Amino acid sequence: MDSLNPYFAGKSPPPSAPLAFDQPPATGIPVPHPNYNYVNNFQPPPPPQPPRPQPQIGTPGNWSTGLCDCCSDVPNCCITCWCPCITFGQIAEIVDKGSTSCGASGALYALIALVTGCGCLYSCFYRSRMRRQYMLPENPCADCCVHFCCECCALCQEHRELKNRGFDMSIGWHGNMERQNPGITMAPNVQGGMSR
Repeated sequence: MDSLNPYFAGKSPPPSAPLAFDQPPATGIPVPHPNYNYVNNFQPPPPPQPPRPQPQIGTPGNWSTGLCDCCSDVPNCCITCWCPCITFGQIAEIVDKGSTSCGASGALYALIALVTGCGCLYSCFYRSRMRRQYMLPENPCADCCVHFCCECCALCQEHRELKNRGFDMSIGWHGNMERQNPGITMAPNVQGGMSR
């Protein structure tokens, strides 16, 4: 080595610095600090976000409340007794996962109730869909019988069930999804073509 490099003639090479355990080996490629922001230089890491409540899928086979537990949610019980189309519209929007609006479902329910006198012809199908989604039992009897014999109690039970699973019934499906995934918004609707 002394004959190859005159600088090291008669000298021993300098000792190499010990490698730290938390640093990767040098590759010759510069790596910025994880908190480095090219615009504002260094930026502190964002504070941790608290976990958001998620709609839960309950244990199969259990309703969270009974059919006759209407007094556990008195405001909803009063609304359902005086205007069941509002409660039904809220239930239908959540069960349909936002494909139909609360207003459209409630209006259709009111129309069927006015024409036939029996809104349960429409609402019992949503009870069946909700039971399949959350694996709930068909009790105390068949869905059509529950809605025919006790329409208000059935609607109140379904409303409480969705509420107990983490849904805010007053903001609808899209509001609940926005609450679960903040910051994720829909792309703006841009019309194509030229206009004058």
